[in-house]
Amino acid sequence: MHLKIHNEGWVYLVSSIIITIIVIPFFNILGIFLGFLSICIFYFFRDPIRSIPNDDVVISPADGQIVYIGESDLPEELNIKKKSIKISIFLDLYNVHVNRIPVSGKIIDIKYIPGKFFRANIDKSSKENERNIILIENEKKEHIVVSQIAGLIARRIVCDLSLNQEVIKGDRFGIIKFGSRVDIYLPESYKPMITKDQLVIGGETIISNPNKINEIVSFTRK
Repeated sequence: MHLKIHNEGWVYLVSSIIITIIVIPFFNILGIFLGFLSICIFYFFRDPIRSIPNDDVVISPADGQIVYIGESDLPEELNIKKKSIKISIFLDLYNVHVNRIPVSGKIIDIKYIPGKFFRANIDKSSKENERNIILIENEKKEHIVVSQIAGLIARRIVCDLSLNQEVIKGDRFGIIKFGSRVDIYLPESYKPMITKDQLVIGGETIISNPNKINEIVSFTRK
């Protein structure tokens, strides 16, 4: 069984375990509660290995439920006037919150936008909530945008990327703590292969296949 957790989770987990050890000899019920809390922290920050499709497809950047699919402008903060296909993924507390790169390419822009903390399953959170917008350019010079969006409970977005960094599809690039949303914007020519309300798996679920390859897809585990 794979028991890895994201690096951001260790400070919470270790602190919770230490407090549990200190408290439980004196306050059993509180100690049991803190022990349960430690399990919940581990579960939230878990970072499972995923089977990444190797072919030229777009994969989901996050685990969760598809709450929106439709035509949209790119985020106005990027100053790029171009229509796109927007796909929004709502991450509940029980979902894996580690984010993954949807396509291989180069990071050409990153913009952090302070904002509000509306519930992440409503569409206005895409424009009004705290968010981190990442612009990726693939080998065809197409632009794919990923937006990490804080939710009602989330209060911190973590992004490990830097400008001009070369990224590989399926790589981990960050985490949004405690309930959130991830939007991905694809070129208009890309057709979604998912439906609204579908549950997707970050790094594994194919959300678009621009080449419409009808062959067996190979995978890499990471």
